[in-house]
Amino acid sequence: MTDFHRIRRLPPYVFEEVNRLKARLRAEGVDIIDFGMGNPDMPTPKHIVDKLIETARDPKSGRYSASKGIPGLRRAMAGYYDRRFGVKLNPDTEVISTLGSKEGFANLAQALTAPGDVIICPNPAYPIHAYGFIMAGGVIRHVPALSPEDYLSGISRAMKHSAPPPSVVIVSYPSNPTAQWVDLDFYKDVVALAKKHDLLVLSDIAYSEIYFDNNPPPSILQVEGAKDIAVEVNSLSKTYAMAGWRVGMVVGNARICAALARVKSYLDYGAFTPIQVAAAAALNGPQDCVDDIRAIYKSRRDVLISSMKRAGWDIPSPPASMFAWTPLPEQYKEAGSMVFAKLLIEQAGVAVSPGVGFGEYGEGYVRIGLVENEHRIRQAARNVKKFLDQSGQILSAHRDLLAEGAQ
Repeated sequence: MTDFHRIRRLPPYVFEEVNRLKARLRAEGVDIIDFGMGNPDMPTPKHIVDKLIETARDPKSGRYSASKGIPGLRRAMAGYYDRRFGVKLNPDTEVISTLGSKEGFANLAQALTAPGDVIICPNPAYPIHAYGFIMAGGVIRHVPALSPEDYLSGISRAMKHSAPPPSVVIVSYPSNPTAQWVDLDFYKDVVALAKKHDLLVLSDIAYSEIYFDNNPPPSILQVEGAKDIAVEVNSLSKTYAMAGWRVGMVVGNARICAALARVKSYLDYGAFTPIQVAAAAALNGPQDCVDDIRAIYKSRRDVLISSMKRAGWDIPSPPASMFAWTPLPEQYKEAGSMVFAKLLIEQAGVAVSPGVGFGEYGEGYVRIGLVENEHRIRQAARNVKKFLDQSGQILSAHRDLLAEGAQ
């Protein structure tokens, strides 16, 4: 029996191999220090939770909500963009509330894509960037994105050598997985390029509030004329430690927002109304909780960099996001990221995400999430030191795994 058409277009989820290994070891009682998934471990701030509870007590709260978001939440999202970026948005036509940024991105792909449309996507990238469009029938033109400059020049090359011409370009900064950051000049170049080649732009800034050593990351919508061709996908997940609440937004170009609203009207009735009311309270309320969350990630980043350096693993310090994009230790470069991730979890009890799971240009790297506390990070570094010190014996004892990884 053959797979269904859309399922055939989706390869096995690369991270599933590591996840299965993680689950087996945990079932055997192994303590896994898990940097693999970008799953915030901090509690959602109390005033947000209190607003959820208060609203949920209303007998009417269990009714259907609005697929594009209740008006109060869309106004709060527009207010956030005005305060943070100086961008004016019409909450009725230029703001759509989504069930997290992932759903927003996937349904944007459904709204914008005809079968065979060519989409320019960074590689490495968060998987939904490519596979949302693949599931919608699009064709992905992967462009290497190991630096923003490489990606920008790669977009120009892709325009010359793609048939049919691409219709959409994706940008995502601060980047998951690479943690790279861009300034407003980058977005000015993207908008100019998109207008020159009649491209739509989807910008993902889910990590816009998690930054450390630089000015706050900008929005593409700050560029004059960007709203003519661009929308931005954003999320409350990391900013307010609300990942499980599933609240995101798509903002910008009114025509694209209308298309997304039309698709969503057939698919969902929006998030539970008390969640939306609480999300509005998050955006409209005191923002010191955001500063606190950012400070925790910065402290964890600094401990990760210093403790792993002492363990013998040099990790570049990420300027933003909740991830460190990390070259494999020299001893394991030939093994590849998947084999390295499997050996690290088996031998050291430390889980990371193999770079190849984010695309072929992610090979040679792993992504480390800042989702364990400082004590656990230091413990992981001690485990890694032993792992690196014993690399010769470990590699020798796992020749079968190395052979499998080389295939």
